[in-house]
Amino acid sequence: MNRRIALVAVMIVAIAGCQREQRNFDETPSGATAIKSLRMSEVIPGAPDQPPHVVNPDENNAYALSEGKRLFTWYNCTGCHAEGGGGSGPALMDDVWIYGSDPANVFATIVQGRPNGMPAFGGRIPEKEVWELVAYVRSMSGKASKTAAPSRNDSIQAKPSENRVDPQPTTPYGTPQPPS
Repeated sequence: MNRRIALVAVMIVAIAGCQREQRNFDETPSGATAIKSLRMSEVIPGAPDQPPHVVNPDENNAYALSEGKRLFTWYNCTGCHAEGGGGSGPALMDDVWIYGSDPANVFATIVQGRPNGMPAFGGRIPEKEVWELVAYVRSMSGKASKTAAPSRNDSIQAKPSENRVDPQPTTPYGTPQPPS
């Protein structure tokens, strides 16, 4: 009888210790509705708009980052941004962010689009998936926790995995870069 009680106690402790991270599928970050009200005319290159402070709950969530990585390819973001190194769209792996690197700015860019190329995906991509994309896009330049960023690539890619990228400081667009 004591063995059964001990076995049940060990199983309860083991089951309680198995939760690695929280996966909130229906949670919307606070302030997300305020981001939707940003006026595009106020956001110009070189002078990032100061949107309301919004914390992306997916920023340090490994599952959300891996979903963002999958969605980045699935929504064909690679068509313009390549694997983050840039193509017809700007690079996402460097320190120059035209409209700012804050999660709110990246969210606004995806939802509202930007002049001269970035289409608006608001209403086409669910808000939860936009936040996962925001987390992944920021992880490309090392702005995510090393423990949460994907540690390997699932396909052959010419860039290092996101948890091997050193964090890049954000440089406003138009700032002269030192010669390398």
